[in-house]
Amino acid sequence: MIYLDNAATTAPSPQAFACAAQEYREWYFNPSARYGGGFAVQKKLDGARKNLLAYIADPAAFELIFTSCGTEADNQAVFSSARRGNAVTTAGEHAAVERSFTELKNRGVEPRFAPLLSDGRADIEALLSLVDDKTSLVSVVHVNNETGAINDIADIARRVKKKNPRTVVHSDGVQAFGKLAFRLPKEVDLYSVSAHKIGGLKGTGALLKRKSLALAPFLHGGGQEGGLRSGTENVPGILAFAYAAAEKFPHIAENYEHAARLNARMWDMLSKSGRFMRISPADGSPYILSVSVAGARGEVLQRMLFDRGVCVGTGSACSSKNRFSRVIAACGYGEDVLDGVLRVSFSPENTVEEAEHAAAEMISVAEEFKGKF
Repeated sequence: MIYLDNAATTAPSPQAFACAAQEYREWYFNPSARYGGGFAVQKKLDGARKNLLAYIADPAAFELIFTSCGTEADNQAVFSSARRGNAVTTAGEHAAVERSFTELKNRGVEPRFAPLLSDGRADIEALLSLVDDKTSLVSVVHVNNETGAINDIADIARRVKKKNPRTVVHSDGVQAFGKLAFRLPKEVDLYSVSAHKIGGLKGTGALLKRKSLALAPFLHGGGQEGGLRSGTENVPGILAFAYAAAEKFPHIAENYEHAARLNARMWDMLSKSGRFMRISPADGSPYILSVSVAGARGEVLQRMLFDRGVCVGTGSACSSKNRFSRVIAACGYGEDVLDGVLRVSFSPENTVEEAEHAAAEMISVAEEFKGKF
């Protein structure tokens, strides 16, 4: 099987998986326990927290809260920060943010949604026009999980703070962490990440928080994670997350270039067939290539490809029950394009030969669909 749906989830790193298995077998103590085993596990957690934070943020200015996933991190950011006035986001957010914003109106906060450009980037001027003196939160995804478009969250955060210094700025960084080289600027207050997008295990995520920001807990109970996220920590998952990140971050530049080669080679083949339209921007994340076969059904093509040993997506896995991608529709495309969307997403483990074989199969099923349906 050629697996090219890495934006949905990645195969666990064998080393990270082995790390988790060892922790389950040997270090199963509760990190809150006040005896030697508990103290030892807590020390391991502290080391993982320190290392994960240092990859993208200044430890003097930020801290890291472990969560069960990126969705929980997004929810905590939204519901802890948007408690008055209005909150602003974009039409291109992951469902974890989009649905949280929709829920805000039931909590007395006005949700405001800025439009997208055709490639999935936020329309920044439109977004800023929605920010006023009553805006409590702005949330903008770092890398669009369906098109790969990259939003300049540092510039956006600076401009938001200039307009309203009291506004909290959050970004969903799930598709950027471990893939793009960047550091969190001081203007970004909250940033969500997830383990299983970079070779870690499902069930682990984190919310990075500016230390000076007051944040309400999302889960109440035993007071773990500095009182901001109660519940016994998933120690094996957290340590596997740190291990997977340690494998990725030293090689970010070379992995980025490798993904760019895979992306370029696949698009070169698809574009020459005359059957595919590119949705992803050329300057977006090379890890994601979204295309459309006009007049086809993406979900049918996806099943045909899987039967031929190629696994790709049709959009966000968290929105797969909908006929059309909400995000791609927000880019301004009509039903003919929306029906035929396929999302290819790469990992450093994919090869050029796999990309070429997958592209050939994509061209083949597109032609077969044209002839049969």
